[in-house]
Amino acid sequence: MPIEILMPALSPTMTEGNLAKWTVKEGDQVKSGQVIAEIETDKATMEVEAVDEGVVGKLVVPAGTEGVKVNQLIALLIEDGEDKKALEGYKPKAASGQRPAVSEKPQEIPAPVAAAAPAPIPMPSLTADRRPLPTETRIFASPLAKRIAANEGVDLRGVQGSGPHGRIVKDDVLKAQNSGGGRGMVRRNPQEFAKIPNNNMRKVIARRLVESKQQVPHFYLTVECEMNRLADVRRDINFEAESIAGKDKKPSYKVSVNDFIIKASALALKKVPAANASWSDEAVLQYNNIDISVAVAIDGGLITPIVKNADQKTVIQISGEMKDLAARARAGKLAPEEFQGGSFSLSNLGMFGVKHFAAIINPPQGAILAVGAGEERVVARQGKMKIRNVMEATLSVDHRVVDGAVGAQFLQAFKHYIESPALLLL
Repeated sequence: MPIEILMPALSPTMTEGNLAKWTVKEGDQVKSGQVIAEIETDKATMEVEAVDEGVVGKLVVPAGTEGVKVNQLIALLIEDGEDKKALEGYKPKAASGQRPAVSEKPQEIPAPVAAAAPAPIPMPSLTADRRPLPTETRIFASPLAKRIAANEGVDLRGVQGSGPHGRIVKDDVLKAQNSGGGRGMVRRNPQEFAKIPNNNMRKVIARRLVESKQQVPHFYLTVECEMNRLADVRRDINFEAESIAGKDKKPSYKVSVNDFIIKASALALKKVPAANASWSDEAVLQYNNIDISVAVAIDGGLITPIVKNADQKTVIQISGEMKDLAARARAGKLAPEEFQGGSFSLSNLGMFGVKHFAAIINPPQGAILAVGAGEERVVARQGKMKIRNVMEATLSVDHRVVDGAVGAQFLQAFKHYIESPALLLL
Protein backbone atom coordinates (compact mmCIF):
# COMPACT_ATOMS: atom_id res chain seq x y z
CA MET A 1 0.00 0.00 0.00
CA PRO A 2 1.47 3.41 -0.94
CA ILE A 3 2.95 5.51 1.87
CA GLU A 4 1.74 9.09 1.96
CA ILE A 5 4.17 11.97 2.42
CA LEU A 6 2.30 15.00 3.70
CA MET A 7 3.23 18.66 3.97
CA PRO A 8 4.81 18.85 7.46
CA ALA A 9 4.06 21.51 10.06
CA LEU A 10 7.45 23.06 10.76
CA SER A 11 6.15 25.11 13.68
CA PRO A 12 3.03 25.07 15.86
CA THR A 13 1.58 28.06 14.00
CA MET A 14 2.43 27.06 10.43
CA THR A 15 -0.57 26.65 8.13
CA GLU A 16 1.14 26.51 4.73
CA GLY A 17 4.55 26.67 3.09
CA ASN A 18 6.38 26.56 -0.23
CA LEU A 19 7.77 23.32 -1.61
CA ALA A 20 11.06 24.87 -2.63
CA LYS A 21 12.89 21.79 -3.94
CA TRP A 22 12.73 18.04 -4.33
CA THR A 23 16.07 16.30 -3.78
CA VAL A 24 14.71 13.01 -5.15
CA LYS A 25 12.90 12.06 -8.32
CA GLU A 26 10.31 9.47 -9.20
CA GLY A 27 11.80 6.01 -9.19
CA ASP A 28 14.49 6.81 -6.61
CA GLN A 29 15.02 4.45 -3.68
CA VAL A 30 14.55 6.32 -0.39
CA LYS A 31 15.98 5.32 2.97
CA SER A 32 14.82 6.40 6.41
CA GLY A 33 16.54 9.66 7.40
CA GLN A 34 17.34 10.64 3.82
CA VAL A 35 16.66 14.28 2.86
CA ILE A 36 13.98 14.28 0.19
CA ALA A 37 12.80 17.91 -0.03
CA GLU A 38 13.24 21.49 1.15
CA ILE A 39 10.22 23.34 2.53
CA GLU A 40 10.22 27.13 2.80
CA THR A 41 8.17 28.99 5.39
CA ASP A 42 8.16 32.68 6.24
CA LYS A 43 10.98 32.12 8.75
CA ALA A 44 13.14 29.29 7.47
CA THR A 45 13.85 26.68 4.85
CA MET A 46 13.88 23.19 6.33
CA GLU A 47 15.30 19.96 5.01
CA VAL A 48 12.65 17.26 5.12
CA GLU A 49 13.78 13.72 5.90
CA ALA A 50 11.95 10.51 5.07
CA VAL A 51 10.74 8.42 7.98
CA ASP A 52 9.83 5.32 5.95
CA GLU A 53 11.72 3.45 3.26
CA GLY A 54 10.53 2.79 -0.25
CA VAL A 55 10.61 3.96 -3.85
CA VAL A 56 9.36 7.39 -4.89
CA GLY A 57 6.21 6.51 -6.81
CA LYS A 58 4.84 9.96 -7.51
CA LEU A 59 5.75 13.55 -6.70
CA VAL A 60 2.25 14.96 -6.34
CA VAL A 61 3.27 18.58 -5.74
CA PRO A 62 5.92 20.00 -8.13
CA ALA A 63 9.00 21.78 -6.85
CA GLY A 64 8.50 25.53 -6.61
CA THR A 65 4.82 25.30 -5.64
CA GLU A 66 3.76 28.01 -3.17
CA GLY A 67 1.03 27.97 -0.54
CA VAL A 68 0.94 24.21 0.07
CA LYS A 69 -1.33 23.54 3.06
CA VAL A 70 -0.08 21.60 6.07
CA ASN A 71 -1.01 17.88 5.83
CA GLN A 72 -1.65 18.18 2.09
CA LEU A 73 -0.41 15.15 0.14
CA ILE A 74 2.85 16.02 -1.62
CA ALA A 75 4.27 12.62 -2.64
CA LEU A 76 3.73 8.87 -2.53
CA LEU A 77 6.22 6.14 -1.71
CA ILE A 78 5.85 2.56 -2.93
CA GLU A 79 6.84 -0.08 -0.42
CA ASP A 80 9.46 -2.64 -1.37
CA GLY A 81 7.89 -5.39 -3.42
CA GLU A 82 5.00 -3.21 -4.63
CA ASP A 83 4.41 -2.27 -8.22
CA LYS A 84 3.73 1.25 -9.43
CA LYS A 85 0.28 0.02 -10.41
CA ALA A 86 -0.57 0.35 -6.71
CA LEU A 87 -0.86 4.08 -7.35
CA GLU A 88 -3.61 3.68 -9.92
CA GLY A 89 -6.87 4.95 -8.52
CA TYR A 90 -5.28 5.67 -5.15
CA LYS A 91 -7.30 8.00 -2.91
CA PRO A 92 -5.37 10.13 -0.39
CA LYS A 93 -5.84 9.39 3.31
CA ALA A 94 -4.47 12.76 4.48
CA ALA A 95 -7.86 13.83 5.77
CA SER A 96 -7.86 10.98 8.27
CA GLY A 97 -4.97 12.55 10.18
CA GLN A 98 -2.32 10.03 9.12
CA ARG A 99 1.12 11.14 10.23
CA PRO A 100 3.47 12.61 7.60
CA ALA A 101 6.18 10.18 6.49
CA VAL A 102 8.81 12.86 7.01
CA SER A 103 10.76 14.63 9.70
CA GLU A 104 12.31 18.09 9.56
CA LYS A 105 15.56 19.77 10.50
CA PRO A 106 16.58 23.45 10.09
CA GLN A 107 18.77 24.38 7.19
CA GLU A 108 18.40 27.94 5.97
CA ILE A 109 17.21 31.01 7.86
CA PRO A 110 15.51 33.67 5.79
CA ALA A 111 13.49 35.16 8.27
CA PRO A 112 12.44 37.90 9.44
CA VAL A 113 12.61 40.27 11.86
CA ALA A 114 10.18 39.26 14.61
CA ALA A 115 9.33 36.36 16.83
CA ALA A 116 5.57 36.58 16.50
CA ALA A 117 3.98 34.04 14.15
CA PRO A 118 2.87 35.56 10.83
CA ALA A 119 -0.57 35.28 9.34
CA PRO A 120 -0.88 33.17 6.19
CA ILE A 121 0.15 35.07 3.08
CA PRO A 122 -2.61 34.97 0.41
CA MET A 123 -1.62 33.66 -2.99
CA PRO A 124 -2.00 35.99 -5.95
CA SER A 125 -4.59 35.03 -8.53
CA LEU A 126 -4.41 35.45 -12.27
CA THR A 127 -6.57 38.23 -13.60
CA ALA A 128 -8.13 38.16 -17.03
CA ASP A 129 -5.29 40.17 -18.57
CA ARG A 130 -2.58 37.97 -16.99
CA ARG A 131 -3.43 34.59 -18.41
CA PRO A 132 -0.64 32.47 -19.85
CA LEU A 133 0.22 33.24 -23.42
CA PRO A 134 -1.44 30.96 -25.99
CA THR A 135 0.68 28.20 -27.44
CA GLU A 136 0.33 25.94 -30.42
CA THR A 137 1.69 22.93 -28.53
CA ARG A 138 1.42 21.95 -24.91
CA ILE A 139 4.07 23.46 -22.63
CA PHE A 140 5.19 21.42 -19.65
CA ALA A 141 5.70 23.85 -16.76
CA SER A 142 5.04 23.88 -13.02
CA PRO A 143 2.06 25.91 -11.78
CA LEU A 144 4.40 28.37 -10.09
CA ALA A 145 6.46 28.80 -13.27
CA LYS A 146 3.29 29.47 -15.25
CA ARG A 147 2.07 31.99 -12.68
CA ILE A 148 5.38 33.90 -12.65
CA ALA A 149 5.54 33.83 -16.46
CA ALA A 150 2.00 35.20 -16.70
CA ASN A 151 2.63 37.95 -14.15
CA GLU A 152 5.95 38.99 -15.69
CA GLY A 153 5.02 38.58 -19.33
CA VAL A 154 7.56 35.84 -20.09
CA ASP A 155 6.77 33.69 -23.12
CA LEU A 156 7.24 30.08 -22.00
CA ARG A 157 7.72 29.00 -25.62
CA GLY A 158 11.21 30.49 -25.47
CA VAL A 159 12.19 29.03 -22.10
CA GLN A 160 14.35 25.91 -21.78
CA GLY A 161 13.15 23.64 -18.96
CA SER A 162 15.61 22.12 -16.48
CA GLY A 163 13.11 20.08 -14.46
CA PRO A 164 12.24 16.41 -14.80
CA HIS A 165 11.59 15.44 -18.44
CA GLY A 166 12.31 19.03 -19.55
CA ARG A 167 9.63 20.56 -17.33
CA ILE A 168 9.92 24.34 -16.90
CA VAL A 169 10.32 25.35 -13.24
CA LYS A 170 10.47 28.67 -11.43
CA ASP A 171 14.24 29.10 -11.77
CA ASP A 172 14.01 28.65 -15.54
CA VAL A 173 11.51 31.50 -15.83
CA LEU A 174 13.55 33.80 -13.59
CA LYS A 175 16.72 32.97 -15.52
CA ALA A 176 15.00 33.77 -18.81
CA GLN A 177 13.61 36.98 -17.36
CA ASN A 178 16.96 38.17 -15.98
CA SER A 179 18.80 37.31 -19.20
CA GLY A 180 16.33 39.29 -21.29
CA GLY A 181 14.67 36.24 -22.79
CA GLY A 182 10.92 36.84 -22.92
CA ARG A 183 9.51 40.10 -21.66
CA GLY A 184 10.85 40.24 -18.13
CA MET A 185 12.00 43.87 -18.44
CA VAL A 186 9.16 46.28 -17.80
CA ARG A 187 9.38 49.60 -19.59
CA ARG A 188 7.63 52.75 -18.40
CA ASN A 189 8.78 55.87 -20.14
CA PRO A 190 11.40 56.99 -19.53
CA GLN A 191 12.47 54.38 -16.93
CA GLU A 192 13.28 50.70 -17.10
CA PHE A 193 13.27 48.31 -14.18
CA ALA A 194 13.39 44.59 -13.56
CA LYS A 195 10.91 42.93 -11.23
CA ILE A 196 12.51 40.85 -8.48
CA PRO A 197 9.94 38.46 -6.99
CA ASN A 198 9.51 38.84 -3.23
CA ASN A 199 10.60 35.82 -1.22
CA ASN A 200 8.83 34.86 2.00
CA MET A 201 11.37 36.68 4.15
CA ARG A 202 10.89 39.98 2.30
CA LYS A 203 7.11 39.62 2.49
CA VAL A 204 7.19 39.05 6.23
CA ILE A 205 9.64 41.90 6.81
CA ALA A 206 7.33 44.23 4.88
CA ARG A 207 4.22 43.12 6.73
CA ARG A 208 5.80 43.17 10.17
CA LEU A 209 7.32 46.63 9.72
CA VAL A 210 4.04 48.07 8.45
CA GLU A 211 2.25 46.56 11.44
CA SER A 212 4.88 47.97 13.80
CA LYS A 213 4.68 51.51 12.48
CA GLN A 214 0.88 51.45 12.30
CA GLN A 215 0.11 49.75 15.61
CA VAL A 216 3.04 50.61 17.89
CA PRO A 217 3.25 54.22 19.18
CA HIS A 218 6.94 54.96 18.64
CA PHE A 219 8.91 57.74 20.25
CA TYR A 220 12.63 58.36 20.02
CA LEU A 221 15.42 59.40 22.39
CA THR A 222 19.02 60.11 21.36
CA VAL A 223 22.18 60.30 23.44
CA GLU A 224 25.80 61.07 22.55
CA CYS A 225 28.54 58.84 23.96
CA GLU A 226 32.26 59.59 24.03
CA MET A 227 34.18 56.57 22.77
CA ASN A 228 37.84 57.43 23.49
CA ARG A 229 38.21 55.38 26.68
CA LEU A 230 36.35 52.42 25.16
CA ALA A 231 38.65 52.52 22.13
CA ASP A 232 41.69 52.39 24.43
CA VAL A 233 40.33 49.43 26.40
CA ARG A 234 39.42 47.58 23.22
CA ARG A 235 42.90 48.15 21.79
CA ASP A 236 44.54 46.83 24.97
CA ILE A 237 42.34 43.71 25.04
CA ASN A 238 43.04 42.86 21.41
CA PHE A 239 46.76 43.61 21.80
CA GLU A 240 46.90 41.15 24.69
CA ALA A 241 45.26 38.47 22.51
CA GLU A 242 47.87 39.05 19.80
CA SER A 243 50.77 38.92 22.26
CA ILE A 244 49.78 35.46 23.52
CA ALA A 245 48.86 34.04 20.13
CA GLY A 246 49.94 30.47 19.48
CA LYS A 247 52.25 29.10 16.82
CA ASP A 248 49.75 29.89 14.09
CA LYS A 249 49.98 33.59 15.10
CA LYS A 250 46.19 33.74 15.20
CA PRO A 251 44.70 35.53 18.24
CA SER A 252 42.17 33.52 20.21
CA TYR A 253 39.74 36.45 20.12
CA LYS A 254 39.25 39.92 18.67
CA VAL A 255 36.56 42.06 20.26
CA SER A 256 34.65 44.69 18.30
CA VAL A 257 32.98 47.92 19.36
CA ASN A 258 29.66 46.17 18.82
CA ASP A 259 30.56 43.55 21.43
CA PHE A 260 30.98 46.32 24.00
CA ILE A 261 27.68 47.87 22.89
CA ILE A 262 25.85 44.55 23.38
CA LYS A 263 27.32 44.22 26.87
CA ALA A 264 26.53 47.86 27.75
CA SER A 265 22.93 47.43 26.53
CA ALA A 266 22.52 44.30 28.65
CA LEU A 267 23.88 45.92 31.82
CA ALA A 268 21.73 49.02 31.22
CA LEU A 269 18.66 46.78 30.97
CA LYS A 270 19.69 45.06 34.19
CA LYS A 271 19.96 48.44 35.89
CA VAL A 272 16.65 49.66 34.38
CA PRO A 273 14.55 46.46 34.14
CA ALA A 274 11.40 48.39 33.21
CA ALA A 275 12.94 48.88 29.75
CA ASN A 276 13.32 45.11 29.29
CA ALA A 277 9.64 44.57 28.58
CA SER A 278 6.93 44.13 25.97
CA TRP A 279 3.23 44.94 25.62
CA SER A 280 0.21 42.67 25.82
CA ASP A 281 -3.45 43.64 26.19
CA GLU A 282 -3.60 41.98 29.60
CA ALA A 283 -0.33 43.25 31.10
CA VAL A 284 3.13 44.63 30.50
CA LEU A 285 5.50 41.65 30.31
CA GLN A 286 8.78 42.40 32.08
CA TYR A 287 11.40 39.80 31.17
CA ASN A 288 13.60 38.06 33.72
CA ASN A 289 16.28 37.20 31.15
CA ILE A 290 18.19 39.78 29.15
CA ASP A 291 18.34 38.38 25.61
CA ILE A 292 19.69 40.83 23.04
CA SER A 293 18.53 40.40 19.42
CA VAL A 294 21.26 41.75 17.13
CA ALA A 295 20.35 42.71 13.55
CA VAL A 296 22.52 40.94 10.95
CA ALA A 297 22.25 41.64 7.21
CA ILE A 298 21.89 38.55 4.99
CA ASP A 299 21.07 38.07 1.32
CA GLY A 300 17.57 39.32 0.66
CA GLY A 301 16.91 40.84 4.07
CA LEU A 302 18.03 40.63 7.68
CA ILE A 303 17.77 38.37 10.69
CA THR A 304 18.20 38.94 14.42
CA PRO A 305 20.24 36.20 16.12
CA ILE A 306 20.04 36.36 19.91
CA VAL A 307 22.80 36.67 22.49
CA LYS A 308 21.01 35.10 25.45
CA ASN A 309 21.68 36.23 29.02
CA ALA A 310 24.09 38.82 27.66
CA ASP A 311 24.41 40.50 31.06
CA GLN A 312 25.99 37.32 32.45
CA LYS A 313 28.66 36.96 29.74
CA THR A 314 32.04 38.63 29.33
CA VAL A 315 32.78 40.86 26.36
CA ILE A 316 35.11 38.18 25.01
CA GLN A 317 32.38 35.53 25.33
CA ILE A 318 29.90 37.81 23.59
CA SER A 319 32.45 38.43 20.82
CA GLY A 320 32.94 34.72 20.12
CA GLU A 321 29.23 33.95 20.28
CA MET A 322 28.31 36.86 18.03
CA LYS A 323 30.86 35.89 15.38
CA ASP A 324 29.49 32.34 15.37
CA LEU A 325 25.84 33.49 15.21
CA ALA A 326 26.50 35.99 12.40
CA ALA A 327 28.47 33.48 10.32
CA ARG A 328 25.80 30.81 10.65
CA ALA A 329 23.05 33.37 9.98
CA ARG A 330 24.65 34.33 6.65
CA ALA A 331 25.16 30.65 5.83
CA GLY A 332 21.54 29.81 6.70
CA LYS A 333 22.49 27.49 9.56
CA LEU A 334 20.71 29.02 12.57
CA ALA A 335 18.20 26.98 14.51
CA PRO A 336 14.80 28.69 15.06
CA GLU A 337 15.40 29.17 18.79
CA GLU A 338 18.56 31.13 17.96
CA PHE A 339 16.67 33.95 16.21
CA GLN A 340 13.10 33.75 17.52
CA GLY A 341 12.38 35.66 20.72
CA GLY A 342 14.67 38.11 22.45
CA SER A 343 13.68 40.86 24.88
CA PHE A 344 15.48 43.85 23.31
CA SER A 345 16.94 44.60 19.87
CA LEU A 346 20.14 46.30 18.71
CA SER A 347 20.89 47.60 15.22
CA ASN A 348 24.36 48.99 14.48
CA LEU A 349 25.06 50.69 11.13
CA GLY A 350 28.22 52.41 12.30
CA MET A 351 30.39 50.11 10.19
CA PHE A 352 28.66 51.57 7.11
CA GLY A 353 29.45 55.14 8.10
CA VAL A 354 25.87 55.98 9.12
CA LYS A 355 26.02 58.59 11.88
CA HIS A 356 22.41 58.69 13.01
CA PHE A 357 19.22 56.72 12.36
CA ALA A 358 16.08 55.57 14.15
CA ALA A 359 15.13 51.89 13.91
CA ILE A 360 11.63 50.39 13.80
CA ILE A 361 10.62 48.38 16.86
CA ASN A 362 10.60 44.61 16.49
CA PRO A 363 7.24 43.51 18.03
CA PRO A 364 6.46 42.23 20.57
CA GLN A 365 9.61 43.81 22.04
CA GLY A 366 9.26 47.24 23.61
CA ALA A 367 12.41 48.95 22.34
CA ILE A 368 15.30 48.86 19.87
CA LEU A 369 18.61 50.73 20.04
CA ALA A 370 20.04 52.18 16.82
CA VAL A 371 23.79 52.88 16.93
CA GLY A 372 25.66 55.08 14.47
CA ALA A 373 29.32 55.58 13.60
CA GLY A 374 31.71 57.37 15.92
CA GLU A 375 33.26 60.58 14.62
CA GLU A 376 35.69 63.15 15.94
CA ARG A 377 34.03 66.29 17.28
CA VAL A 378 35.18 69.37 19.13
CA VAL A 379 33.54 69.45 22.58
CA ALA A 380 33.84 71.82 25.52
CA ARG A 381 35.30 70.35 28.73
CA GLN A 382 35.89 72.59 31.79
CA GLY A 383 36.15 75.68 29.63
CA LYS A 384 38.57 74.09 27.17
CA MET A 385 37.99 72.73 23.67
CA LYS A 386 38.74 69.03 23.30
CA ILE A 387 38.58 66.62 20.40
CA ARG A 388 36.55 63.53 21.25
CA ASN A 389 35.27 60.53 19.31
CA VAL A 390 31.47 60.73 19.67
CA MET A 391 28.86 58.09 18.85
CA GLU A 392 25.10 58.71 18.66
CA ALA A 393 22.64 56.09 19.93
CA THR A 394 18.90 56.43 19.36
CA LEU A 395 16.37 54.43 21.34
CA SER A 396 13.03 53.69 19.63
CA VAL A 397 10.44 52.97 22.30
CA ASP A 398 6.91 51.55 22.44
CA HIS A 399 5.17 54.21 24.55
CA ARG A 400 2.63 51.65 25.78
CA VAL A 401 5.44 49.81 27.53
CA VAL A 402 8.18 52.32 28.30
CA ASP A 403 7.57 55.92 29.35
CA GLY A 404 9.92 58.75 28.48
CA ALA A 405 11.58 58.79 31.89
CA VAL A 406 12.31 55.05 31.76
CA GLY A 407 13.76 55.37 28.27
CA ALA A 408 15.94 58.26 29.40
CA GLN A 409 17.15 56.28 32.43
CA PHE A 410 18.12 53.39 30.16
CA LEU A 411 20.11 55.69 27.86
CA GLN A 412 21.75 57.35 30.85
CA ALA A 413 22.90 53.94 32.10
CA PHE A 414 24.00 52.89 28.60
CA LYS A 415 26.05 56.07 28.18
CA HIS A 416 27.65 55.54 31.59
CA TYR A 417 28.80 52.03 30.69
CA ILE A 418 30.12 53.07 27.25
CA GLU A 419 32.09 55.98 28.72
CA SER A 420 33.33 53.87 31.67
CA PRO A 421 34.29 50.67 29.80
CA ALA A 422 36.16 49.17 32.75
CA LEU A 423 32.73 48.48 34.27
CA LEU A 424 31.96 46.20 31.30
CA LEU A 425 34.88 43.96 32.25
CA LEU A 426 33.85 43.28 35.85
